[in-house]
Amino acid sequence: MNAEPDSVTAAILVIGDEILSGRTKDKNIGTIADYLTAAGIDLREVRIVPDEAEMIVEAINALRARYTYLFTTGGIGPTHDDITADCVAQAFGVEIDVDERARAMLLERHKPEDLNEARLRMARIPFGADLIANPISKAPGFRIGNVMVMAGVPAIMQVMLDAVGPTLRGGAAMQSVTVEAKGVPEGTYAGDLGAIAKRYDTVSIGSYPMMTPEGFRNRIVARARDPEALAAAVAEIEALVARLTA
Repeated sequence: MNAEPDSVTAAILVIGDEILSGRTKDKNIGTIADYLTAAGIDLREVRIVPDEAEMIVEAINALRARYTYLFTTGGIGPTHDDITADCVAQAFGVEIDVDERARAMLLERHKPEDLNEARLRMARIPFGADLIANPISKAPGFRIGNVMVMAGVPAIMQVMLDAVGPTLRGGAAMQSVTVEAKGVPEGTYAGDLGAIAKRYDTVSIGSYPMMTPEGFRNRIVARARDPEALAAAVAEIEALVARLTA
């Protein structure tokens, strides 16, 4: 299903060599996706890029231009390879330096004498950005334009998402209905299901085979914001399954 002209859309940019190498398993994509779905925001794309400035800047500019919101995770820590903030500044064409608001947040956790050069990296914020609070470790994320820059640590990402979420413009919530197609092979109903999908272009229809405790079965999932269109499509799907299982 294509995004509706007035829909609110989003992308996620996951930044970090450790994700691409498999050393760290991403847990943030699903959390953000669930949050956006509940807010009526269509997650349209997810990218994962390494800690390479050129690739990060390119992805930021492409995704922020294409979607209503862009969420980034990772790369805002104290080490040399945490370059997300610098890349965001470069993408927006603004300067970056230690932000006194962010420094004050770090001082809530660290003594002044412990606020060394490495820790101060976490207070470097692109000019013009708003801070995203981090009650766990105090090092803030930030928002500039339509880009939300958040930590990669799942617990910290979650509190940042909770902080920025109320400021986002949402849409009508997506509704979902699942129709069980137990014992019917996908190849048997694929053609008819495709025809139903064409008739209801505002309804996203997918078929998902899975193994359950009761054995192998297919589940057909219909999703839409328009309850009338969803109900009509589901009625046809149910009639199709009933005909094939009669």
